[in-house]
Amino acid sequence: MKNTGIWLDKNKALIVTLEDSNETLKSVSSNIDHYNVHGGSGTPQKGGPQNVVHDSKYLEREQQQLKAYFKSISKEINNTDALVIFGPAGTNEKFSKELHENYQHLSTKIKGVRKADSMTDNQVKAWVRDFFM
Repeated sequence: MKNTGIWLDKNKALIVTLEDSNETLKSVSSNIDHYNVHGGSGTPQKGGPQNVVHDSKYLEREQQQLKAYFKSISKEINNTDALVIFGPAGTNEKFSKELHENYQHLSTKIKGVRKADSMTDNQVKAWVRDFFM
């Protein structure tokens, strides 16, 4: 049986695969741009011209980058038997939702979606081992 655990945030995903007595760890980088958009006045004068910030454009670009990131992760876990997704913030829940919407064959294998803090590689491996025991 091939069990897989994925710790992910917006920067990277750590994929731990447990098969028989073998344990592998693979890292997938997200390549998501972190936008720090500054709006406001372009001049020091009060009431001067204002820069227009198009948040929707940046959010849409981030959504497209997240979809590409999730697609690259799903390619790595395509032949797993059981899957657990964990990590900080809401990226793990977004990935789970993406699997349910677009990767039904993988969504049926999800055994849990959990919150977890940032971890070292060894802590991620231990967490996945403990989950599947």
